Amino acid sequence: MATVAQPCPSWTSGSVPLSKRLTRRRFRGRINSLTRLTPQAALVQAPPPPSAPRDNSSIQVLTLSRANDLQAEARAMTRAANASVYNPQLIASMYGSQPAKVVRRTLQIVVALGSFGLKLLLDQRNGALDKNRRVRASELKNIFTKLGPTFVKLGQGLSTRPDICPPEYLEELSELQDGLPTFPDEEAFACIERELGLSLDSIFSSISPSPIAAASLGQVYKAQLKYSGRLVAVKVQRPGIEEAIGLDFYLIRGLGFFINKYVDIITSDVVALIDEFARRVFQELNYVQEGQNARRFKKLYADKEDICVPDVFWDYTSAKVLTMEWVDGVKLNEQEAIERQGLKVLDLVNTGIQCSLRQLLEYGYFHADPHPGNLLATPEGKLAFLDFGMMSETPEEARSAIIGHVVHLVNRDYEAMARDYYALDFLSPDVDVSPIVPALRDFFDDALNYTVSELNFKTLVDGLGNVLYQFPFNVPAYYALILRSLTVLEGLALYADPNFKVLAASYPYFAKRLLTDPNPYLRDALIELLFQDGRFRWGRLENLLVQGRMDRDFSAKEALQPVLKVLLSPDGEELRTLVIKEAVQVTEAFTLSTISDTYKSVPDFMKTLVFNGNANGPIIMSEVETQNMIELRDQVFRIWGLLQSSNDFDPDLLLPILQVLQQPEARRLGERVMGGITQRLAARFLQQILRVPTPST
Repeated sequence: MATVAQPCPSWTSGSVPLSKRLTRRRFRGRINSLTRLTPQAALVQAPPPPSAPRDNSSIQVLTLSRANDLQAEARAMTRAANASVYNPQLIASMYGSQPAKVVRRTLQIVVALGSFGLKLLLDQRNGALDKNRRVRASELKNIFTKLGPTFVKLGQGLSTRPDICPPEYLEELSELQDGLPTFPDEEAFACIERELGLSLDSIFSSISPSPIAAASLGQVYKAQLKYSGRLVAVKVQRPGIEEAIGLDFYLIRGLGFFINKYVDIITSDVVALIDEFARRVFQELNYVQEGQNARRFKKLYADKEDICVPDVFWDYTSAKVLTMEWVDGVKLNEQEAIERQGLKVLDLVNTGIQCSLRQLLEYGYFHADPHPGNLLATPEGKLAFLDFGMMSETPEEARSAIIGHVVHLVNRDYEAMARDYYALDFLSPDVDVSPIVPALRDFFDDALNYTVSELNFKTLVDGLGNVLYQFPFNVPAYYALILRSLTVLEGLALYADPNFKVLAASYPYFAKRLLTDPNPYLRDALIELLFQDGRFRWGRLENLLVQGRMDRDFSAKEALQPVLKVLLSPDGEELRTLVIKEAVQVTEAFTLSTISDTYKSVPDFMKTLVFNGNANGPIIMSEVETQNMIELRDQVFRIWGLLQSSNDFDPDLLLPILQVLQQPEARRLGERVMGGITQRLAARFLQQILRVPTPST
């Protein structure tokens, strides 16, 4: 049983002496096969295969196991009770009394960033600002790396802000890696013992003598648990990291006050933005919080058989030590290694795209840092997600607004697209969107000349980024991270297939959501997509069904019933009018096209005898009109065939529809449809009777 331990060294509690008895030699004799690590080592282990149905005794065991797990998590939270929380006032009081340390770090930052600013000034004076933008962006990336963890995190944050940075800077900063040197293994092992209150000998039967992965905030070791023999990944926080980050944010916050007071061109509260970013970074320093993030992510998304999410060993986790399951895997950008395992990169990327769409638009809780090192292919063909320190959430109202935004894009309704930015919280309500509409039209009219299968997502994001950069947008963190997530996945896929397009891979999910989701906003978006200028676009419905059926969660039953509910709702009069009109046209198409087909099957002598040789048979229609009728009928047949061939199609699913049709509103709708059909066919009949025979020559 783990006991509550004292926290590792931190800037809030002072330095703790390093244990003298701990040496590297102590662990070399116990690493055995763990030292033979491949570059493809990963941090998680695939969950066991599904088991047979459980009896009562197994359910009791699971219940007990879950209770024990919750108790272990509670103990881990107790160990993390003293974890540092961002407190700008406390930081200010601490470093206000350490002028030497503040001056030394200030000089480091000023020299690094000052030289960069001087280069920008010279570029501007020489008219080379645009020409050298790519070079300067690369230089800034290197400067942030040299300045340490705080600036690496700052650069990664800026890489998701197209409203602040030009596209070249977004691309370069997105490549920032946590490439900092490792810290001594003795310090890491001492931290584990202090945090958990146990000796390494009592926890692990073996542990790797050096880290198998390192990042800006910590480094990872591979170990074997003594009590169970399970292989685990042990992440240990970098000593003194809180102090370093606290000092940097103290200085950056001071700069924020200066900008708020003297720089009029920036209207946002810079200090508030810095404080929010600092809170997120300090949250990453609490590894118990990261473990809880991983647990929540697993609960939401590991229900799919091709997704692997690590679990946490709470008895060996604290604020500065995180122990998780282990699996050997391959980074998603290592195509050759993946193919040697008999796997396909594109299959894994498609799995990632579908999971990302569920994260962003279904549950709203998503992995905010899906770079190639955090996405791994397991030997079983699963996609493993790693590193849950940085997570984000999409507000519920924004999830539907994003799908509606896609509908407006497909319809080229740029006025509606511009208004969407209010709902997405890009713009304050007092901003006039009319100047934005021409910019959207100029870019998207050109981009949408490509088909969905041809449109490159990165090109779309870069173009949208240029629009956002030109206007007073304030891009919410969740939206910027969405763009980054999907861009990363498309970039990985392009290694395997230069023609891969993330939009084409995403379309089945959007189609499924539009066809099946009862959300009122999405129902309105579907109606908007299917009806234009009072006409129903059967081709678009057919395309939605073709694409939607590609999503494995598509349900024909769900696609039918919500539509009826909208149609028969008290607010559905406008829709009912359109449906009646379309139902009349479809019925007429079925009737007249069937008559036309029947006539074509009649022998020629019968045509001459019965219809006096009239080439059009018993009805007067032009060849074009006849062909349009036949095409409409065939299209409706195809749509019905798509529904019938769906995996979950069952004639019984029509029973609830028949029950709905018993409602008074449905009967009135049916009467109106029949009345329209009767009038339309009567008009055709009269036209036939009153027609003037073609004079003979």
